[in-house]
Amino acid sequence: MSERLAKFMARSGVCSRRQAEEYIRQKRVSVNGEIIDSPAFNVEGSEKILFDGEKLPAIETTRLWLYYKPVGLVTTHKDNQNRPTVFDSLPPFMPRVISVGRLDLNSEGLLLLTNNGELSRKLELPENGWSRRYKVKVHGFVDTKKLASLEKGATVDGINYGPVKAEIETEKGTNAWLIITLSEGKNREIRKLMKSIGLDVARLIRLSYGPFQLGALKKGEVKEVPAKVLQEQLGNKFKL
Repeated sequence: MSERLAKFMARSGVCSRRQAEEYIRQKRVSVNGEIIDSPAFNVEGSEKILFDGEKLPAIETTRLWLYYKPVGLVTTHKDNQNRPTVFDSLPPFMPRVISVGRLDLNSEGLLLLTNNGELSRKLELPENGWSRRYKVKVHGFVDTKKLASLEKGATVDGINYGPVKAEIETEKGTNAWLIITLSEGKNREIRKLMKSIGLDVARLIRLSYGPFQLGALKKGEVKEVPAKVLQEQLGNKFKL
């Protein structure tokens, strides 16, 4: 049974499907000695497929890990500014993995890691309806009406953001901890939304991604999700 070359590459864990499509357009992938430049090319898996002249890793059983990303790490395999990355800091026993979404340099908390790029793509899709929950420390006066208005969505600097639920957990003077839940997670979304209502984010911790929780993980700690639990949580909705 054939499938798109980019999807096959993603399932091998070498990269995400989006990255695979770009690599193919850059003519870095060959099939049976022929350079391929169209992501629409189909393969059956028995072909000799090379990426930058190297064979793809064998497709393994899909696995998922929970990782507590500390502040100060970028969520990328290579950084053009030579900043420390999440993947450089993982324990040596970890196989090659990619992240499900990202957390920016100054954010911390739960980051999902998987050896299957196609699973990463599926878990990131907004239409899946998986919420992300964050604990956020802010400075400034919290206007409860403005905070509540975010549930209707907002537009900031020409970018439309979907509904965001924000609740005050604790408040003391001009410092407050908020619990914020959203379902999409665009680039620096929370920071931009808080700024739009007069609040500066001092700390941002992701507590959960869909059914997966940060729990008692410590900074820099990684924990694999048992195969049975993974299957139960993904169900047929995320069947690969």
